[in-house]
Amino acid sequence: QVQLVESGGGLVQAGGSLRLSCAASGRTFNTYVRGWFRQTPGKEREFVAALNRRLGSAYYTNSVKGRFAISRDDANNTVYLQMNSLKPEDTAVYYCAAGSRTSLYDSYLGYNYWGQGTQVTVSS
Repeated sequence: QVQLVESGGGLVQAGGSLRLSCAASGRTFNTYVRGWFRQTPGKEREFVAALNRRLGSAYYTNSVKGRFAISRDDANNTVYLQMNSLKPEDTAVYYCAAGSRTSLYDSYLGYNYWGQGTQVTVSS
């Protein structure tokens, strides 16, 4: 089993920045992809960003390209999501995820483990 714990959410004004953290523990050796998703009430969980740990490749949904950056700290088994130039439409609960199906990095089907979520609210 793998446990994921997110932190770093909060309230920020439009144009501001936040950094989310996702610390993993447990049997993480085969979690080749680490991702971030977000969800607002009444909508499906949406892919935001992912990192292929084997290739070191990063992937982003179009709406966050150039504003968000995913990175990792292997020593601490932690993945980060740096969010800059935040917009009100970025408001959501953000979830980190870990999985082994790297080809499905942008789908919830690619992930076996999920964090509890952290709220990000961007005011206009």
